[in-house]
Amino acid sequence: MRGTALVAGGGIGGLSAAIGLRKAGWEVRVLERAPEFTAVGAGISLWPNALRALTELGLGPRLDPLLTPQTSGGLLDQDGRWLTRWDAAVFERALGRPLVGIHRAHLLELLLDALPDDCLEPGTTVGSAAELDADLVVGADGIHSRLRAELHPGHPQPVYTGTTAFRGVTARTDDVKLGVTMGPGVELGVVPLAGGDVYWYAAVSAPEGSTVDDPKAYLLDRFTGWRSKVPDLVARTETVLHHDIHWLAEPLPCYVGGNVALLGDAAHAMPPFLGQGGCQSIEDAVVLAAAAARHDSVAAVLAHYDRERRPRSQRIARNSARMGRFGQQLEHPLAVRARNTLVRLLPVSLSVRGSIRMSDWTPPRIGAQSPTSPAS
Repeated sequence: MRGTALVAGGGIGGLSAAIGLRKAGWEVRVLERAPEFTAVGAGISLWPNALRALTELGLGPRLDPLLTPQTSGGLLDQDGRWLTRWDAAVFERALGRPLVGIHRAHLLELLLDALPDDCLEPGTTVGSAAELDADLVVGADGIHSRLRAELHPGHPQPVYTGTTAFRGVTARTDDVKLGVTMGPGVELGVVPLAGGDVYWYAAVSAPEGSTVDDPKAYLLDRFTGWRSKVPDLVARTETVLHHDIHWLAEPLPCYVGGNVALLGDAAHAMPPFLGQGGCQSIEDAVVLAAAAARHDSVAAVLAHYDRERRPRSQRIARNSARMGRFGQQLEHPLAVRARNTLVRLLPVSLSVRGSIRMSDWTPPRIGAQSPTSPAS
């Protein structure tokens, strides 16, 4: 089928959906409420499942120079002692693609460059799906999605995970490796990026809405004495981002309704503890585009999309929440000690098995077609 599509939201998922639908032969417009499309943010991990999806969108050759494959990594305690170490090449051997880091701004720029300017409409607020004149409406309007509220007016709103996050990107001064340092109620992560940069984050258990006047000073004081690279990286970071983390704890009964498909955080906002939030939105985009190329009615497209995406994305969201409870959100000293002991004793092959299984996903083929206006 070929038709017209309106994508509400110009983030990673919305732009990926627009690229995929255009590849499937659809006429697409992307509506973004911000006054301009801006490539902002810190870093993001792209697992092999997302890399395959981006390749299916036709972005592989332009994407590869922006990626930094992670060659090794592991978990440490706050004293700098290794809990487990693993060779990140295990993912490439098992899945054909490595685990990589990329600056979120670079990924957004890549996605924007793959779309013609005349299909991008910034400064446009989407109210109701009924007001949008298109065969298909893609709700990629984020965790506080208006379109989700319209489709599921009585559904519980996203809830606070109990974690607040600080993030930043700065230049490397030494050989920085992928690593996560765990402490009571804390997770500090470091991800090398292309071009000599490094992405760092600090996830901290805190009451919802806790304000920090000077995030940089707070972090440097909070982690004084920790044997982690994060405090040094924080000290050299110009802009520190800070936000509470929410998720859609009550899963949606359906991702579609009428002519609307919910995508990304609008459909399945999840905690970040598996690094799959952005990856799942890219998967959504490819599955929706492939269904749009394959089926001859919007109803069939939406039914296929919901059937394929809801079980997998909701399972990963649940697993991510469990990972947070066992990992960063664990606070009692005895529980933390028991967790650390278990991680030390667990064979590396078992510790990465779940991540490999999660990333072992192959995108459907979209099929290259030229975008055209729908037949009358």
